[in-house]
Amino acid sequence: MLKIAWSESFCYPLPEGHRFPMEKYQLIPEQLLYEGTIKLENLFQPEEIRVENILTAHSPEYWDKLENGKLTPKEIRKIGFPYTPMLIKREREIMQGTIECALHALRYGVSINVAGGTHHAYRNSGEGFCLMNDFAIAACYLLKMKLARKIMIIDLDVHQGNGTASIFRNIPEVFTFSMHCSANYPLVKEPSDLDVALPPGTDDKVFLKTLYDTLPSIIEDFQPDFVCYLSGVDILHTDKLGKFGCTLLGAKARDEYVLNYCYKNQLPIAIAMGGGYSHRIKDIIEAHCNTFRLAQHIWF
Repeated sequence: MLKIAWSESFCYPLPEGHRFPMEKYQLIPEQLLYEGTIKLENLFQPEEIRVENILTAHSPEYWDKLENGKLTPKEIRKIGFPYTPMLIKREREIMQGTIECALHALRYGVSINVAGGTHHAYRNSGEGFCLMNDFAIAACYLLKMKLARKIMIIDLDVHQGNGTASIFRNIPEVFTFSMHCSANYPLVKEPSDLDVALPPGTDDKVFLKTLYDTLPSIIEDFQPDFVCYLSGVDILHTDKLGKFGCTLLGAKARDEYVLNYCYKNQLPIAIAMGGGYSHRIKDIIEAHCNTFRLAQHIWF
């Protein structure tokens, strides 16, 4: 069964005029339920993550700031969300959701978090709409519990996964792969194990060929036994914060390739949605829903 992490707290309301499309977290499961791709039993609501699991990827000092409202105005601006205790509750549920997705993936082959993909969060700080790093926490959890030996993080969001790269810089059990736009946020890129920077305007043909030419060789070389996949849809040409020229069909082909590769090679895969900021919410929802549709079709 395809298990999907979702909670009402994922839809935490932001002030009017905020550019982050928080409503997508409500609309994605609604669309999937309406069209019959999933049923209510596919959804699970995560609890709040335990502090000890947060501290596998984040420092006690940073967690103290988050928990007790000690972030400075500058740190809050860098994150991009107004600070409230409810926001921290939301983040704790998202982090636990990705841990549980990893556990479900070990059982069923694949599992998806409706939120997550918070790859800009560092060990000691947050930025770019990311307070804590869910894939970093989940990967550290799997390693700590000896549920995986070697984990590959495949980050195909349009933005480089700087926080993830920094956290795992000296951890050989985790391979970080980021394929992103060269001239986009973050201004300063942290070195991943493999970074593939593509120019602004990259279209479906170039994006997909690069992926096809890259992914098999790094998986063969690293030999992971678990995959975390960040399937951001800000690669779309309609995205306000992207700079690529990919289409809905191109984004779907990207997901289909990654998911089929993991399925055929019996690699458990936990997926998080990452970015998506198109002017039309319809484009965001359709692109994200394709990821769920493909997972359901390929595995179940």
